[in-house]
Amino acid sequence: MIYSIIKENSYQDSVNLMLLTNKISTMDGVEQASIMMGTPANKDIFHNTGMYTDELDKAGPNDMCIVIKTNSKEYVSEVLATIETELKNQAVSSNKQEFQSVRTWDKALQALPNANLALISVPGQYAAEEAEQALDRGLHAFIFSDNVDAQDELRLKQKAHDKGLLVMGPDCGTGIVSGVPIAFANVVQQGNIGVIGASGTGIQEVTTLINQLGCGVSQAIGTGGRDLSESIGAITMLDAIQGLEHHKATEVIVVISKPPATEVRNQVVRLLQRISKPVVAIFVGEEPETHEGTVYYASTLEETAMIAVDLSKGREVRANYNKLNIKAPQTKLTPEQTTIKGLYSGGTLAYEAAVLMSKGLKLGQLIHEDGYMLKAKGHEVIDLGDDKYTQGKPHPMIDPETRIHYIEQAARDKSTAIIMLDVVLGYGSHEDMAGALLPVIEKTQSEAAAQGKSLYFVATVCGTEQDPQNYQEQKAKLERAGVIVKDSNNQAVRSALAMMGIELQDKDKSFTPAVQTEQGNIDVSESIIKLLSGKPEVVNVGLKKFVNAVTSHGGNAVHFDWRPIAGGNEKMRKILSLLK
Repeated sequence: MIYSIIKENSYQDSVNLMLLTNKISTMDGVEQASIMMGTPANKDIFHNTGMYTDELDKAGPNDMCIVIKTNSKEYVSEVLATIETELKNQAVSSNKQEFQSVRTWDKALQALPNANLALISVPGQYAAEEAEQALDRGLHAFIFSDNVDAQDELRLKQKAHDKGLLVMGPDCGTGIVSGVPIAFANVVQQGNIGVIGASGTGIQEVTTLINQLGCGVSQAIGTGGRDLSESIGAITMLDAIQGLEHHKATEVIVVISKPPATEVRNQVVRLLQRISKPVVAIFVGEEPETHEGTVYYASTLEETAMIAVDLSKGREVRANYNKLNIKAPQTKLTPEQTTIKGLYSGGTLAYEAAVLMSKGLKLGQLIHEDGYMLKAKGHEVIDLGDDKYTQGKPHPMIDPETRIHYIEQAARDKSTAIIMLDVVLGYGSHEDMAGALLPVIEKTQSEAAAQGKSLYFVATVCGTEQDPQNYQEQKAKLERAGVIVKDSNNQAVRSALAMMGIELQDKDKSFTPAVQTEQGNIDVSESIIKLLSGKPEVVNVGLKKFVNAVTSHGGNAVHFDWRPIAGGNEKMRKILSLLK
């Protein structure tokens, strides 16, 4: 039976509810559980997962919807008691926080008069309105929220550009502003390398590798994945490049993106060729053959970091960085074990893995279907952070449940020889992902051994010693379980291929003079200069957990305890918006 309970006017943020769902799902007698706010999008998820009941019709966006599938009604009261206890514990924990919490924009700016950045992580249908509120008050906007309409993104970014502000996002997973981690970000040492990325884990991989190589990051500006599309036209990317050109502490600029629209790419490159600082650019999936003047092109995220570090230290750039740095271990595989399965929490890391595997295994074109980046001849690479796998569930960087399921599925496939994983550390991520994955790794290896074969795991840990998780401990846990751990995704994929008898060979890049481009001043607004010149002053609108990263690293923050306007009533919300 499916039972539904509606708690009116009981707004909770989505991460709290997702984690609460996971806890309830493990209780005795509960077959399935889902706890979400009653937004239209969430109601669609209830429908799609077979958990919808007629009672949910009357629920509004400000109402908490608890849906439980169980064979006995007696378990429902136990579940509700557990939910009440958990919510009370969250409230007590929140009251112990050292930051101020407010309920309106006016009070937020009274509490933090020098605020210059709004960090927005409300449900996507409301994110554009909150970003507009921020822009109207002269704040830059960092939009972590996804499911924001592309037309809203274009309108917000055009408005921000006209006002000399930046809109980072939507669906912007990570950033670092003057040493302060924003959203899902790692703690890296400060230095002279500025990073701009249209991808979250792409920024995380490059910045953590820069840190490992002994250098630091001045800024890491996320743009959101659609910024370099034809419809948006790289508005944030272009403004951010100009900002770093004028930022004195930045001496090397790094640009990261999946392949953009051709004309947009050309526009970005034309600007890069005009600036005075050396640049490293990677459009993941491209295989550049030459560097042009002071614009250096990379084909892997690791190569991007290595070129940037050499430039930052005044060293000569080498023609080739993409080589397996340690000989891969030998394997004992049965004749039927012929495939590699990549199960990733990071989308850009998955994309890079798919590109390298497709090249090495000669598999042809990549795909973008149901979270798959690669699916050919039994080989697979899946981005488990894709919307298909995160509807009503925490992201796999937060919760291991989805990946555990896919590890078990991959292990049951008799053709599987190697399973590749990423473990992404930093603020926002699971406090012990290696420990959470160990039981299923050890279980599947043991089951394979009982069948007379070996199942290999190859992993990369994306993080630094300064991250909230213990970086060395995460690596050690995996290695004790027999996982082959590499310091970069590039090395992990090359190792997996080498274990299958395939060695990737990259051509040396040539060096050519700079292409002559148009001249002219490269201007930047005072607001962008001010943002990049000091620790951010943040109005955090949405997920409360993002405040800790800001305040722990010298930034100031006030938490906007957001609720849907007019209880989420769409008609009333629009009327109130027009009256402002």
